Amino acid sequence: MQMRLKDVRPAQGLRWVRRGFTVFLRHPLAFTAMFAGFLFAALLLMLLPWVGPIALLASLPLLTLGFMIATHGATQGRAPRIAAFIVPLRGDSARRRALLQLGLGYALATFVIVAISDWADGGKFELLQQLLASGNVDAAEVAQLLGDGQLQIGLALRFGLAALLALPYWHAPALVHWAGQGAGQALFSSALACWRARGAFVAYAAAWALVIGVFGIAVNLVFGLLGTPQLVGFAALPGALLLSTAFYASLFFSFADSFGASANPV
Repeated sequence: MQMRLKDVRPAQGLRWVRRGFTVFLRHPLAFTAMFAGFLFAALLLMLLPWVGPIALLASLPLLTLGFMIATHGATQGRAPRIAAFIVPLRGDSARRRALLQLGLGYALATFVIVAISDWADGGKFELLQQLLASGNVDAAEVAQLLGDGQLQIGLALRFGLAALLALPYWHAPALVHWAGQGAGQALFSSALACWRARGAFVAYAAAWALVIGVFGIAVNLVFGLLGTPQLVGFAALPGALLLSTAFYASLFFSFADSFGASANPV
């Protein structure tokens, strides 16, 4: 691809969401199969002690790149395939080495973020997870825990540091794959592009928050009117799968607009 860093207007962030849904709805089964296949592979990895969690975290940059490749292909008239996750591994050794460095760096940074956050909240986030997963949730106990200042600091660190980590990694795998950049250069280029397009990314995040909020309200309203609120959870799971898939399908458009990569308009 011929690419150069471009100026991105805030309104373009809204178009990334619209384009993501448009391309997803052209191939809903193929894109969903891609995401479901990755989730299945992730479950298998989690069964492996020690190595599994590291391999899973290291594979996340490959997940975003695979979806970008599939979306780019869809804009060119090709159906998305799960083989898109393998395409980057067929490149030259320099690209494969850079992608491996990105993956291992992401895994290490994530472990550091979790360790810092766990230290800050004194294990209260893990306690919150245990309460929510117990199946016998005490609303008062959860509310008391959420009001704990130490947990709030830990949550702020957890999400804040994760958001900072996302900036250099947002475009980095694509820059390695399509531009042939090394890991360090790709991380720098991605962080710079995200900063220059910060208005568009704020709009992008706000649009996704609105979509998720509207979906949640609609599901609760429909099942509330039907008198079956207990079925909300059953509708939320496939809905979350579809929305997550559409999100990943939209990633390529943020890259294409930021670096001038070719893409047919959708």
